[in-house]
Amino acid sequence: MARRLVPSSSPYAPVIGFSRAVRVGDFVSVGGTAPIDDDGRTVGLGDPAAQTRRCLEIVERALAEAGASLNDVVRTRMLLTRIEDWPAIAEVRGQYFKDIRPVDTVMQVARFINSEWLVEVEVDAIVDHGGSA
Repeated sequence: MARRLVPSSSPYAPVIGFSRAVRVGDFVSVGGTAPIDDDGRTVGLGDPAAQTRRCLEIVERALAEAGASLNDVVRTRMLLTRIEDWPAIAEVRGQYFKDIRPVDTVMQVARFINSEWLVEVEVDAIVDHGGSA
C-alpha cells in the first residue's frame, strides 16, 4: 500500500525525523501537534484555548494535505500539562467536533519538548469512500 507523508513545519521534525501526518490507504494519522506558528514560535502563551485552536488548525491543514478532513476523524487525543485546563481545551475541541463526535482521550503529561506548550493534539482519521457500515 502506498504511504503518503505530510511534512511538518516544526523545527523539531528534521531533528527527530517525523511527519505531521501519514496516510496509508484510507487511514490517516496526525501525530502530536503543538501550538506553533509557521516559524516554530509558540502561539497563545499561557492560553490553553488559543493553543488548542492553533493545534486543531494545523491538524485540519495536515488532514487536507493527506486528502482527508475533520469529518473523517475517528479519534482525538488531547494531551495537556495541566489537567485543570481540560474545560477550556474541551470547549475548543467541541467547536471543531460537535457534530462529528469522534472518540476522545484527554490525559495529562509531565511536559512537552517546549515548556511553553500546554497542549498537543493527535488525531486518527479514516477516509470514507461512500461505503456503508
